[in-house]
Amino acid sequence: AARRDFYWLRSFIAGGVAGCCAKTTTAPLDRVKILLQAHNHHYKHLGVFSTLCAVPKKEGYLGLYKGNGAMMIRIFPYGAIQFMAFDQYKKVIKKQLGISGHVHRLMAGSMAGITAVICTYPLDMVRVRLAFQVKGEHKYMGIIHAFKMIYTKEGGFSGFYRGLMPTVVGMAPYAGFSFFTFGTLKSIGLAQAPNLLGRPSLDNPDVLVLKTHVNLLCGGIAGAIAQTISYPLDVTRRRMQLGAVLPDSEKCLTMVQTLKYVYQQYGIRRGLYRGLSLNYIRCIPSQAVAFTTYELMKQFLHLN
Repeated sequence: AARRDFYWLRSFIAGGVAGCCAKTTTAPLDRVKILLQAHNHHYKHLGVFSTLCAVPKKEGYLGLYKGNGAMMIRIFPYGAIQFMAFDQYKKVIKKQLGISGHVHRLMAGSMAGITAVICTYPLDMVRVRLAFQVKGEHKYMGIIHAFKMIYTKEGGFSGFYRGLMPTVVGMAPYAGFSFFTFGTLKSIGLAQAPNLLGRPSLDNPDVLVLKTHVNLLCGGIAGAIAQTISYPLDVTRRRMQLGAVLPDSEKCLTMVQTLKYVYQQYGIRRGLYRGLSLNYIRCIPSQAVAFTTYELMKQFLHLN
């Protein structure tokens, strides 16, 4: 029983570490993405690359990691809940509903993503507000201060959940396709070419795992596919989260309103998919690192 008890904890830690490694890899791109997606007036005339160069000049190199502390506090429980919930949901869907094949991965992934989002959403809200600030114009002094301000000024608890709907609607296909693509590639790869792509797991020689570079590749492909499907909802969410800070906030109150507004104002390429190329550069390595770290942590913490 002791092994079982700690299984939850070990699985939680593995997911948390995977999330943190993945996010730290791409933190500078995250900051740039938020500045561009919401058209911050200091950087709005710049593109991705020029913003990456301009931020250190204006705010020092650590400026690229602005909001990363809040990000880690959010991403550890987020990654932990997501990976742990995925394993649990997968078992339940197989056992209770008798659904297997690849579909159970899609369902479990979506449900895990939604669970993780709902649990950690207020932290995301605070992180976005902090990352959107530029040196010299600070409205929030830090994480605790931002929590207090949003709570008192924006309608109490519900203030933390602005933009939750597009997040959940976007997260379901994103997490679903992410886990689905990775799991399917992994199982097909190990079935078709076990010697070429796989090696025995360090903690359990009976279990085959993917070689690290193959793992990275599969995680990257999973990220790319999932990203393309759910990106417009990500843009919608950011605009809704920044609602009170942006000039055109009264037009972005509901998810459908915001999607319509962005589409009419900016169109598909410059609006709904603005910053997508950046997101590929962000999500592909991020998902690759997340899945690879998780698989390594699973071996390290004897979860196989």
